Amino acid sequence: MTSGKKTPPELWAERLRAICLDYPEATEQETWGHPTFRVNDKIFAGMGTDDDGLTAMSMKAEPGAQGGLLDEGHPFFYPKYVGSKGWIGVVVDGQTDWDRIADLVDDSYRAIAPKKLVKLLDESRSRESQ
Repeated sequence: MTSGKKTPPELWAERLRAICLDYPEATEQETWGHPTFRVNDKIFAGMGTDDDGLTAMSMKAEPGAQGGLLDEGHPFFYPKYVGSKGWIGVVVDGQTDWDRIADLVDDSYRAIAPKKLVKLLDESRSRESQ
């Protein structure tokens, strides 16, 4: 019998979900047994836990930013399969800077989403800041 208490990876997935699904037309789809977040059926962020229990997420880095993030070291790493396409991996743990994650997800969404959705996002944020 489980206690119903969520594990840290489940809580972290909820935080990422809240960030990602706040974008226009963003959806969640389980892929490879892990949550991925998409716009126009293209992944802009994903999260998973490996066999060793390490939880990480990946997202498309802003053009030219991948190298600088990798130079920072932990929590950033070059993700398998998508690193060559400009994506960045981020180890998720109790020290994760969720404000920075939100900024990185924003960059990724903007890189993946159609221009009309990015424009819609900018217009929406402009109205919110007034």
